Amino acid sequence: MGQRVDTGGPQLFARYAYAPNQLGYCGPSEGGALRDGSDDEIRAVARRFSGAWPYLQVLSRMTGIADPLDHRLVESYWLGGGVGDRLDPAEFYAELLAVIGPQAGHYWTHLTPELADEAAGNHCFHVFGVYPWSRLLGKGMDEHPLRILDSCRITPAEVLAREGDRIEVLGRQLTWDGRSLNLSEPSSREVEVYSDGYSEVPDVAVGEHIALHWDRICGRLEPAQVQAVDESTSRQLSRTNRRLAVALG
Repeated sequence: MGQRVDTGGPQLFARYAYAPNQLGYCGPSEGGALRDGSDDEIRAVARRFSGAWPYLQVLSRMTGIADPLDHRLVESYWLGGGVGDRLDPAEFYAELLAVIGPQAGHYWTHLTPELADEAAGNHCFHVFGVYPWSRLLGKGMDEHPLRILDSCRITPAEVLAREGDRIEVLGRQLTWDGRSLNLSEPSSREVEVYSDGYSEVPDVAVGEHIALHWDRICGRLEPAQVQAVDESTSRQLSRTNRRLAVALG
């Protein structure tokens, strides 16, 4: 059973990218370096993420931070806040669209200039604005897109109890009332510490705050990071709900 040695931005990227990659949702199929690779190996894999990598490229250009996997950029992308919050949303979206537009194809016709009103240089915007799932809500089959949206976003949670390799955590879940997306009141659920014999935080303890991605632990969160995730999620839901209100009439 392994534990990652954190050496900076590439390792932080791998922490959050590992779960969806291992589940086959994004990134290259041979993404094993995200689990135990060197920084150079992770960099090679990161460049093949058609979602996250363009954000990091644009964040790098617009902030003047040369390395797209600089810790500051990676943290801002996954959690919100930080250096990405200082960028003009419309300018960021225009730069992003120039990168991902040509490779998106006709399946992504919703990536129009109007989406600039919803834009942010973080993963939360990618989940709710760029991915198509929010556009499937209100069409009679809401459970599946809601589950995908809730799983794909970064969820902060507090560890309430641990028994063996299972923990009980307190966090908020995504809800849909037929008109808008919201976050529930905090509730508890169980999460496995290990998946396939591996854990990002094998010694996770009661009282700590952690980040969850696809119900897997990405790492510990400091109070400022919890606040960044909460604020970026709240802001994104507000903007996404404005679009949904127009779409649903």
